[in-house]
Amino acid sequence: MSENNTPWTVLTAAHEALRTAVQGVPADAWDRPTPCDQWTVTQVLQHAAGDQLGFAAFITGGPGPEENPFAPSGRIDGSPADLAENSMRASAAAWATVAPDAAEVPVPVPPNKLPAEVGAAACALDAAVHAWDIAVATGQPSPLTPELARGLQPALAIVEPLRAYGAYATALEEQPGDDDAAKLLRFLGRRPDWTA
Repeated sequence: MSENNTPWTVLTAAHEALRTAVQGVPADAWDRPTPCDQWTVTQVLQHAAGDQLGFAAFITGGPGPEENPFAPSGRIDGSPADLAENSMRASAAAWATVAPDAAEVPVPVPPNKLPAEVGAAACALDAAVHAWDIAVATGQPSPLTPELARGLQPALAIVEPLRAYGAYATALEEQPGDDDAAKLLRFLGRRPDWTA
């Protein structure tokens, strides 16, 4: 377990999903393909870590990611687990300073200010969906539970504006038998049955 403490339970759950997925990656699996077209497991982790640092930087005014999260190099200096942990720690610490009823919190996604509940869910959505990407790419069970998917619902308002930037693919049609996690993945343009 980490020292990440935040009043935002959905963010804590999403960080735990990402932590679990990263810890479960076999040593020889970092170059495997993922549901994020043309990105490897390493690149998805770099993107996810960069996004967590981006949220932290917008809230605190501190440093953001060292490289563009949307153009990850595929090379990590040091441990992947440390990269994930450091970024999640910064994110959790930043969100711990945000009041749950804050009307506007600065965020790195359009429109760059969101109500606290929506902003925290957006940060959590990023961690959770990339945890799923990493897990399924490396043969792990999905860390995206229906309960976590329900907690991410406030963030769905940001998805449509981000599709224009290529952050999410076109939504896929729901299928009979989809649970809340599968519905969320399809809304984000991912196939719940994706395999490498």
